[in-house]
Amino acid sequence: MPTVAVADIPVEPAGDGTLFLLDVREPDEWAAGHIAGATHIPMGELTGRLDEVPRAARVIAVCRSGNRSGMVTGYLAQGGWDVHNLAGGMIAWAAGGRPMTSDTGAAPFVL
Repeated sequence: MPTVAVADIPVEPAGDGTLFLLDVREPDEWAAGHIAGATHIPMGELTGRLDEVPRAARVIAVCRSGNRSGMVTGYLAQGGWDVHNLAGGMIAWAAGGRPMTSDTGAAPFVL
């Protein structure tokens, strides 16, 4: 499965459409803390929302530890997307001191 390390992801993606961060965690996990600029599509909703995942971008799938996003990576790769799993998920992102934001108003954390 194609993977990418936290260190290989820009802290602030360019926003030019070449990189698409896809967070597949549940709503409570997303609200607690996520990568700014990521798109939230819970894993259970993905098949109904595939039109939101651009084919022209490099997709980076993200979950808490890399397990769910690994399954999503495999699924999207079979469908022809250029997709990679974020190794270690949000746990690795936070451990690397990378910035996060939350929807709660509290300090972001990985749930």
